[in-house]
Amino acid sequence: MALIGAGIAIFGGAVGTAMAQSTIGGAIVGVLGERPEESGKMLIWLVIPETIIIFSFVVAVLAIFKVV
Repeated sequence: MALIGAGIAIFGGAVGTAMAQSTIGGAIVGVLGERPEESGKMLIWLVIPETIIIFSFVVAVLAIFKVV
């Protein structure tokens, strides 16, 4: 059961991250087309959703080792 829970945690986090990054990525392309000097700020906005998958990984590890 712990492995199934870990798989669900990783899958859910990956899907959520992919959805967020696809939306943000499309917006970034539009902004960079008009103002290329904003690339540093846009990179930060693209990386922020990656924390979701990191938290999902932590939850999966905790579930596998039955820490919770």
